[in-house]
Amino acid sequence: MIIALLKTMRPKQWTKNVIIFAALVFDEKLFDIPSLINTLFGFVILCFISGTVYLINDIVDIEKDKAHPKKRHRPLPSGAISKKTATIIAIILPLIILPFSFLLNINFGLLMVGYLLLQLAYSFKLKHVVIIDVFTIAAGFVIRVGSGALLIDVSRFSPWLYVCTTLLALLLGFGKRRQELLLVENSSQATRPILNDYSILFLDILMTTVTSTTIMAYSLYTFSAPNLPDNHAMMLTIPLVIYSVFRYLQLIYVQKSSGDPSEVLLKDHPLQVGLMLWGLSVIAILYFKLGFS
Repeated sequence: MIIALLKTMRPKQWTKNVIIFAALVFDEKLFDIPSLINTLFGFVILCFISGTVYLINDIVDIEKDKAHPKKRHRPLPSGAISKKTATIIAIILPLIILPFSFLLNINFGLLMVGYLLLQLAYSFKLKHVVIIDVFTIAAGFVIRVGSGALLIDVSRFSPWLYVCTTLLALLLGFGKRRQELLLVENSSQATRPILNDYSILFLDILMTTVTSTTIMAYSLYTFSAPNLPDNHAMMLTIPLVIYSVFRYLQLIYVQKSSGDPSEVLLKDHPLQVGLMLWGLSVIAILYFKLGFS
């Protein structure tokens, strides 16, 4: 049962929570031990809270997931774990975890409560509202970034990074919706009513718009990085961002990937290399002041 419960909490999806380290990296505190420890604890807390959200989401969608060609194999719809057991754990887990978030930082604790409430609203209502469903997903990513900023003494973290996070999350969200819609059309099974409010053409237009806006927003950030006023080297990372975004689009449109960012990140080596090179470049520029005026 423990393994089934862990699968329901979807540890593969916890890779999304790595974005909590964004403030630590871009504020140049990656090697500041107290800040690093705080962020690590915050990451663990966020993983448990997001795991609880996935648990609740599966409880709410259990009947619909039974009709889904892939989701029916999850522990709850397959019967590997009972709905009653999952409900009890979903109630107890936040009662244990949330007090630790307040001990770490009061504002961080409040943000975790807000994150949990937002995700509950998504599970019960907002995921059934067209466009707002994906904006809610994006808001979750922004909260992750903001929670990381609260755990350290931020001094040089650019607001542009919140904009970039929002736009990138929208791109990933619309990409996932597109692949879900294709899956439903191919299987002729209506498993998510919200998909009736989308179309492939509509999602393609949204993804094209968000893709160009994301690249532009990141480019504007590199032009005005607050911690590198006389160094324009961050502009050198723009091609790596463009490649990573284009690679994701290639996986969506050509290789017919699931669109789930966690699955894509864990399986696609070219994307992993692109993101790794981008991360190493950012660290080299920010921490070793490599670049040009």
